[in-house]
Amino acid sequence: MATKQTHRLARLMMTPSVAVLLVWMIVPLALTIWFAFQRYRLTNPAISGFAGVSNFSFFVTDPAFWPAIFNTLLIVVGVLVITVGLGIGLALMLDQPIWGQGIVRILMISPFFVMPPVAAVIWKHELMNPTWGVFAAISRFFGQEPVNWLGNYPLFSIILIVAWQWLPFATLILLTAMQSLSEEQKEAAEMDGANVFRRFWYIILPHLARAITVVILIQTIYLLGVYAEIQITTGGGPGFASTNLPFLIYNVGVLGGNIGAGAAGGLVAVVLANIVAVFLMRAVGRNLDA
Repeated sequence: MATKQTHRLARLMMTPSVAVLLVWMIVPLALTIWFAFQRYRLTNPAISGFAGVSNFSFFVTDPAFWPAIFNTLLIVVGVLVITVGLGIGLALMLDQPIWGQGIVRILMISPFFVMPPVAAVIWKHELMNPTWGVFAAISRFFGQEPVNWLGNYPLFSIILIVAWQWLPFATLILLTAMQSLSEEQKEAAEMDGANVFRRFWYIILPHLARAITVVILIQTIYLLGVYAEIQITTGGGPGFASTNLPFLIYNVGVLGGNIGAGAAGGLVAVVLANIVAVFLMRAVGRNLDA
């Protein structure tokens, strides 16, 4: 009897939190679904009524739709390649005993705490500006013409900015996993004649497999929604060169005033995110079961 009362009390205490969580998730989703099938324009509120699938048709036939899908996936893949690759390298270096190791680690993770709009402004005006930016000064120092990064390589520039923000996160997770590796195992491999490359490939990298999958999963969830960096630096241009799915939804729904089409785009983004999540969860599951 006491056990049943305890369970009832536990459920009662959890009810407010669960209710808030459901409202927090379900209400925005329900409103998005509702507006996706309605005619609702900010510029002409008189237009109303059931729209059927016309909002979805309008969104997916937008000239920027397929470029936005491609750019969204390219941003995700590009940032993951940079952060995981450099993250492993930095984790290997930070795992070595060096003077001021604690300070170095703090400085290493500091970019992760910079807000995306602030990071975008810094990169746009202080680093990538072709007139007075740091990269332009370096180019002139070596006798080269400064590169207009945001104008000539907009998507690559976005990938660099976002990767700079997420590299500390990947490094921290991978460094934590690396420090759990037994020193005796590495020493035994060294005594058996395994060189640095073989120790890395056969001992360290397999040990980091789970940490790498966690980094990929968490980062992908956030990278599918990159928006602030694009809005501040390139504005989605030139043309559609740096327009991703969230920015296209903003253009259609907010700038274009077509709330119905913007909501339809939001549902398309949810479907895309869930498709990606399914593949990632399967990959994570295989690694965790290994």
